[in-house]
Amino acid sequence: MAAQIVLVDKPYRWTSFQVVKWVRKHFQTPKAGHAGTLDPLATGLILVGIEEGLKSLSYLQGLPKEYYAWVRLGYRTLSDDAEFPPQPVSPPPKLSATQREELLKSFIGKIMQVPPSFSALKVQGERAYRLARKGIVPKLSPRIVEIYELEEVAYWAEGLWMLRVWCGKGTYIRSLARDLGEKIGCGGYLAALRRTRIGDYHVREAWQPDAHLAR
Repeated sequence: MAAQIVLVDKPYRWTSFQVVKWVRKHFQTPKAGHAGTLDPLATGLILVGIEEGLKSLSYLQGLPKEYYAWVRLGYRTLSDDAEFPPQPVSPPPKLSATQREELLKSFIGKIMQVPPSFSALKVQGERAYRLARKGIVPKLSPRIVEIYELEEVAYWAEGLWMLRVWCGKGTYIRSLARDLGEKIGCGGYLAALRRTRIGDYHVREAWQPDAHLAR
C-alpha cells in the first residue's frame, strides 16, 4: 500500500485537484485520486492514491488528522477563515492560561458542530459554497464530530491563538475556530491552517511540489 500512496505537502492556494494533477504528471500516471480535500488557503498533508492505491482511498479518508490552527479572536468572517475580510466583533477578554485550558477541554470528545456556510456539502443538490457566494445562507444541520486532542501551542495578547488539533473524520477546523470565538463571546475565525498528519503518515515525509514543478 505505502508504495502506491503519495504524500504531498500542499502549497498555499493550491486546490486539492491541483495536487492530484501534479501527482499524475510527476509520476506519469492517469490513475490518481486524493483521500480527502484541504482548503486552498490551508497547507499541508494530502494523501494521493495512484494505480492500485486508489482502492485504499476510503480507508485513508477515515483516518484521524492532526492540524495546527491559528485562530484570530475578536473578529468574524463570512467563510470562517481568511478568504473574506475580517469584521470586528469585540476585543477578546483577558483569559488566563487556566481559563483557556478549560475552554479547550470543553471541545474535546464527541461534539455537535455546524459546518461552515462555505463548504462543499450539498444543500438540495447544490454545493453550500455556491449558494453562499450567491448571498443565500445555506441551512446546514449540526452533526457529530470527534476531537481527540486539543491543546494550546501559543497565545498572543493580540488575540491570536495557535492550537494543535487531533480529530476524526468530518471535523471542520473553521467551525472550531468560529465556535471558540462564539463561546468566548468575541467572535473568532481561522486565520491559517496546516495539516501535519493523517493516521501514521506525516508531512515531513511528503513531496514538496514547488521544488519539482519544473521536472
